[in-house]
Amino acid sequence: MRILMVASEATPFAKTGGLADVVGALPRALSRLGHSIDLVLPRYRGVTAGESIGRIHVPLGKYGADAGMFAHREGNIRTLFVDHPAYFDRDHLYGPASGDYPDSPVRFAFLSRAALEWAATSPGGYDVIHVHDWQSALVPVFLNQGVAPALRRVPVIFTIHNLAYQGIADPSWLTELGLGSDLMNPRALEFWGRISLLKGGVVFSQVITTVSPRYASEIQTAEYGYGFEGVIQSRSGDLIGILNGIDYDQWNPLRDPYLPEPFDASRLDGKVAAKRALLESVGWSSDDASLRRPLIGLVSRMVDQKGFDLFMDLADTLPTLGARFVVLGTGERRYEDFWRALASRFPDCVAATIGFDEGMAHRIEGGADVFLMPSRFEPCGLNQMYSQRYGTVPVVRATGGLADTVRSYDPATGSGTGFAFDEYSAQALLGALRWALRTYEDRPAWRRLQVAGMQQDFSWDRSARQYVSLYERAGLGGAAHAHAALHPST
Repeated sequence: MRILMVASEATPFAKTGGLADVVGALPRALSRLGHSIDLVLPRYRGVTAGESIGRIHVPLGKYGADAGMFAHREGNIRTLFVDHPAYFDRDHLYGPASGDYPDSPVRFAFLSRAALEWAATSPGGYDVIHVHDWQSALVPVFLNQGVAPALRRVPVIFTIHNLAYQGIADPSWLTELGLGSDLMNPRALEFWGRISLLKGGVVFSQVITTVSPRYASEIQTAEYGYGFEGVIQSRSGDLIGILNGIDYDQWNPLRDPYLPEPFDASRLDGKVAAKRALLESVGWSSDDASLRRPLIGLVSRMVDQKGFDLFMDLADTLPTLGARFVVLGTGERRYEDFWRALASRFPDCVAATIGFDEGMAHRIEGGADVFLMPSRFEPCGLNQMYSQRYGTVPVVRATGGLADTVRSYDPATGSGTGFAFDEYSAQALLGALRWALRTYEDRPAWRRLQVAGMQQDFSWDRSARQYVSLYERAGLGGAAHAHAALHPST
């Protein structure tokens, strides 16, 4: 198949979060299956990859302009960069810490329209178009409005990576971007008196995916729907959850350059060496007593979504559990300050690194005994899969992709790959953590948990095969839904 993808970020070119990991890895997995992918990204400041292959005109209401196109090829993957410095040559991908840039609607409408203008003239055509999150959700909207007629029969797949980010904007943007005023209605982009770019992707794409089966169900409820649950429910027959994979080349304890020794499920001695190196890297002793003491890792954005308010409720309890905590992350100032203060009060129990360090992240995954992910919600999550790959037993809240990827330990049968709790509360987290630490003392049971986790298949190859089946289904399903959604009388 020939696949066109449009997204706002992808590794190794530009990254703010998990979206970039997915968009970077999925094309490689599809390529290994023999498919050809053109991936369209903004040419942000600092992106130097690719060579100039010409210029295109991008009609966009009052914001129409020319853009340069750069291409970087790697096997069956061609990454195309849209070069318009006024929109993309900035300090941040989306905006400073205070919020998104106020002209975000035009920045990403420009990306979407440029992708279509380029693709419409590309020799060979495309079998499917796959767009990601609100930043590229105008692609199916433009197609519905008659843009790029050469592509009008190509099915569009829209993936929601995190429903909390919805691309909300003032309705005036519709006419300014050259879009029809008829889109300002509840069957199209209107959302509580404003417009939502994400809603455009949901309404006008042939098939919608999310990044885990559990999350596909959750976003149809008031608790997780962020006001979109009715919109999602109206497309439930076209919604499917496909679990993200992890990059087995980058996350592999047998050949991880950040670990002192290789290891796998059949030989875990190298994990002891990884724990020793992690202890020493934060200034702790690595003697036998320290190696026996449970070591708990946490690598995360320090935000409400990730459950950091629960840790604050347990500030006086965590240091009494007999374990040590190694924390890496950055985010809200109050959470950064909390972990700094806890490390200062309990220097033999808590080590906190505020910021991000790729090597440190690998050392925590490889060297910790337990990994914490008590998320309030988690569309998919990657670290719980990294942890299992490295024999580090996860303690998670049973939500979204965490529920789909971690099987809670059953003492009666000895089965499971981690520990999961349901209620979002500090006491529920504490109960699961204590349960894990008790089990840690049972060395045969703990070894079974480690090995079971390391034997799970979280590869992108598995996920890519599911996407290919979905692309084929979309091609057979026709493109009538989006037209009927906006023009029910026809």
